[in-house]
Amino acid sequence: MIATFVGLAVGALVGAALWSASSSMFSVDVLQRQNYRGRQLPTAVGVLVPVTALFVVGAGRVGLLAAQRAPAWDQLAAATLLTTAGFGLLGAFDDVVGVGQSGGFKGHLRALARGELSSGMVKLLGGAVLGIVVAGPLATGDGTVVGALRDGAVVALAANMVNLFDRAPGRAVKVAAAVFVVAAVVARTPVLATPAVGMGAGLGLLRPDLQERAMLGDAGANPLGALCGLALLCAAPAPGARWLVLAVLVAVNMASEVVSFSKVIDAVAPLRWLDRLGRVA
Repeated sequence: MIATFVGLAVGALVGAALWSASSSMFSVDVLQRQNYRGRQLPTAVGVLVPVTALFVVGAGRVGLLAAQRAPAWDQLAAATLLTTAGFGLLGAFDDVVGVGQSGGFKGHLRALARGELSSGMVKLLGGAVLGIVVAGPLATGDGTVVGALRDGAVVALAANMVNLFDRAPGRAVKVAAAVFVVAAVVARTPVLATPAVGMGAGLGLLRPDLQERAMLGDAGANPLGALCGLALLCAAPAPGARWLVLAVLVAVNMASEVVSFSKVIDAVAPLRWLDRLGRVA
């Protein structure tokens, strides 16, 4: 647990430093979007999550302590880099070219029925394949194709779940951090220090997000959610537990098609307080 929280702290510091040094780069017109209050803000600043992971985790793989690394550390470090980079790229693609397209599973399926491939569908299909690849090092003893599909679905659906909560300043980061910390406590394994760096980067971007100076975009929400998926797989090593995790993620994703999470949060006082904590208004 100490290693995991060190990873969170280091990731937060590096992520915040990268934002401070690069915030002006996001002022280009192609990244300007209106937030929920109609304010014009740069989106896709969440690309700093994979950049942070690349700098910190990548440096750890080639650093002076390389000889002391355990194989499990190496496996999850590689999974962390691929997860953040892959889901960050898919999310950034949707941020840039997906303006005005219908969201949700139904919207993407309707577009596909018309012979159109939406950016959201590209992200969903790409995320499904990527989820299977990055979940490979965390495979359980069942070693079946079904097991691989299950574990990949956990990562992909967790990525989409956090993106579903990215409807208000800071909400996606708060949800992702809460899920990750709970999973880390249950997992009790130091190898989560590597995905913790990516999650920490999200925390490092929380302040500008809450202050409505920038938006994570899918480029940040998707990799943060996928890191939650990796943490959940570590917290649930038994096949039965992983099926339960998958069932919960499927239920949450399907519920988003008929339920407004924002309305639910606003209706529950403790959730409303946590959701608005730190916002400018």
